[in-house]
Amino acid sequence: MTYCVGIQLQAGIVFMADTRTNSGVDNVSIFRKMFTFATPGDRSITLMTSGNLATTQAVVSLLQERSKRPSDRAPDILQCESMFQVAQLVGATLKEVIAAHSDAGMRADSAFGATLILGGQIKGGEPRLYLIYPEGNFIEASEDTPFFQVGETKYGRPIILRAYDPAMSFEEAIKLLLVSFDSTIKANLSVALPLDWHVYARDSLCTGRIGRIERDDPYFELISNGWGGALRDAFDALPDFEMPDSQVSAES
Repeated sequence: MTYCVGIQLQAGIVFMADTRTNSGVDNVSIFRKMFTFATPGDRSITLMTSGNLATTQAVVSLLQERSKRPSDRAPDILQCESMFQVAQLVGATLKEVIAAHSDAGMRADSAFGATLILGGQIKGGEPRLYLIYPEGNFIEASEDTPFFQVGETKYGRPIILRAYDPAMSFEEAIKLLLVSFDSTIKANLSVALPLDWHVYARDSLCTGRIGRIERDDPYFELISNGWGGALRDAFDALPDFEMPDSQVSAES
């Protein structure tokens, strides 16, 4: 399993992904799930992957190889004229890989399935964020849905929903995502540190600040311990339930 989040802000886009892959409790590995494609001054594109590892690695490899050898027959992620065209290209590549790997052809529930988060900006356009499905189709983030998650999403989603603000700074957004990841990690052993992050600043048109949060990162420990303590304090501050003096029967 995995957990990846892309969140759109007024200032740009923040990406974060864990690095754990597992085929059972005794077969755990670390693989990067975040990839960047950039031409400084023209575009910055980030791709995060969730699903079958062979599928996602094949998709990324094809995109990288075709960007090195552009041709009319194989569209190039570094030559697309808009982020919409990039989303179409990545979706078509994902569909192509799944179809090639599956004996029965491409199916959304195939063992070779994968779901991707794609975001970035191309010169002349606005920053865009997309969620790409195994079938190759996709949806775009909006004011009503300003972030996308893939993988183990349910534990960290309520935190983002409650605290997200489009005007928040990059630093605040990373803090919010770390709280979301901490809740997910504590609830599901298939998600774990290290965590990769990338901050893309609107109109910069280049790869932004990138980092990795390791298992012994002191700031993550501070966030994890602080969030746990804050939850306990908030719980204690809530009024206790008042038990009625007498139990009213269901028949009355």
